[in-house]
Amino acid sequence: MQVPDGAKMYEDHCAACHNGSDPRTPAASVLRQKTADEILAALATGKMQQQGAELTDAERRAVASFLGATGTAASSERIRCTAGTSFDPSTGPKWAGWSNDLGNTRFQPAAQAGLTADQVPKLTLKWAFGFPNATTARALPTVAGGRVFVGSQSGIVYALDAKTGCTHWTFQAKGPVRTGIVIGPRSGSAGKWTAYFGDGRANAYALDAATGEQLWTRNLEEHRNANITGTPTLYQQRLYVPIASSEEGQGLNAKYECCTFRGSLVALDAATGSLVWKTYTINAEAKPVGKNASGTTRWGPSGAGIWSSPTIDPKRHVVYAATGNMYTEPQQPTSDAIMAFDLDSGAIKWTSQVTAKDVFVVGCNITFNLAAPPAPAANCPPAEELGPDFDFGNAPILATLGDGRDIIVAGQKSGVGWAFDPDKRGAVLWQYRAGKGSALGGLEFGSAADADQAYFAVSDTIGPNPPGGLHAVKLSTGARSWFTPPPPPKCGSGRGCNAAILAALSVIPGVVFTGSNDGAVRGYSTKDGSLLWEYDTNRDFETVNGVPAKGASISGPGPTIAGGMVFINSGYGALGGRPGNVLLAFGVQ
Repeated sequence: MQVPDGAKMYEDHCAACHNGSDPRTPAASVLRQKTADEILAALATGKMQQQGAELTDAERRAVASFLGATGTAASSERIRCTAGTSFDPSTGPKWAGWSNDLGNTRFQPAAQAGLTADQVPKLTLKWAFGFPNATTARALPTVAGGRVFVGSQSGIVYALDAKTGCTHWTFQAKGPVRTGIVIGPRSGSAGKWTAYFGDGRANAYALDAATGEQLWTRNLEEHRNANITGTPTLYQQRLYVPIASSEEGQGLNAKYECCTFRGSLVALDAATGSLVWKTYTINAEAKPVGKNASGTTRWGPSGAGIWSSPTIDPKRHVVYAATGNMYTEPQQPTSDAIMAFDLDSGAIKWTSQVTAKDVFVVGCNITFNLAAPPAPAANCPPAEELGPDFDFGNAPILATLGDGRDIIVAGQKSGVGWAFDPDKRGAVLWQYRAGKGSALGGLEFGSAADADQAYFAVSDTIGPNPPGGLHAVKLSTGARSWFTPPPPPKCGSGRGCNAAILAALSVIPGVVFTGSNDGAVRGYSTKDGSLLWEYDTNRDFETVNGVPAKGASISGPGPTIAGGMVFINSGYGALGGRPGNVLLAFGVQ
């Protein structure tokens, strides 16, 4: 039997995307940093299984051998922590979810931060931890009980010592883990704590936080492209889990019946994982809406995934979630919106949509202003329906003004920061133009707020717009307090070498922290935006676990601050970024 030609298989089935100009697709150079086994797993059962389904097993293996490095995925040469180390998250500093508060402000109070603005310029690297055979490190590190909990591209979840980086335990999930690890007390079990998270195959997990033993797991969405990217939220022994998907990546696949996924928010019993309620962001199931140029049926409506963490409002007894764009028509009123769900029943209380016409799949948007724009994808919607891909990647921020009024703040990929009135069904209070916006521009993975100001960081990583920049806006009015333009990039020039800020922001009293596409971690004064500290992660690191590691583009959740330390992942081999695989821990002592 003749062995398939891996190079030809790649050229015929993969090159259109991975050699193309859409920066959201990893380049072949990034894929070649993975092992052949990892690429084969992605094609067979992972993120690329839909594309892999078009190939025979032999053809998938040929592509994997052509692209991947020789050998199997290495396991970390872990340094185990001393046995008998106590674990008690009930006291001490923590950052145990997307934010350390229900409002998702990403503001860490002084007592929990253990770090003052005067100390920030003295931050130095204390330890580095390498993720084996990874091209991306973008899971949110969380902190509780003196431990750092973090997921990985390979699906391994690590519990590390916050001071030294030694390993307490590891757990292998069924898919990659991008969410934060939420730590909370276990109902009915005094002194016991649980770690909750989601994976890239839409599975939710509960582990014993002290030992890593699995307590339960539950699949929350049967759609084969579904995933969990937003960190779940724990409140009163219920776990609220957002569901998104990668189905919009099927735009170039002429044989794929695009699209049928509907975003949803799921409430689980935290003790057992049993379903309390599940509410779809699109009420109607998809039906045939026509055929693409190849004669393949197109389905709709679809889309409106929830990419970010849900936000709890105990006063109004609701949970807020921000939705993404539509994949296929007909347009629905719930995409690119802030939605409020009843905590008990999941009933939708109100929806506030800010971009009314946004139907999009990858390959259809030609607003990147590239030298050679790609041809329109096979599964593009009709031209009159095509939108700009202005998802909400930000989690809604519930903030309280000085006069006691509450507002909801969220940044959008349109480049606009929005404020909504929770007492008037999400009516818009103000809007602030921070960036030009695009499918990879605007405000990406997370804004932040303290008592007086909202902070918006600009991506605008693709196209003619100058990438980067940090804005402080008065919460009460939306008026600008200050703006700091992007600094010269640390990485020089080329792919991913710009100062775009895709990563979420984090704030302590007096300092707002950023992680940039140029590989720099920075701390700015909240008073005037002046630079207080920066660290260049663009280098190789000696790691506590002996895994070769390097820093590069920073994206996703951004910095976590607790107990006088700052934790951040570096390396993002997607969305126009540069690959890396390191978790960094900074401190002043």
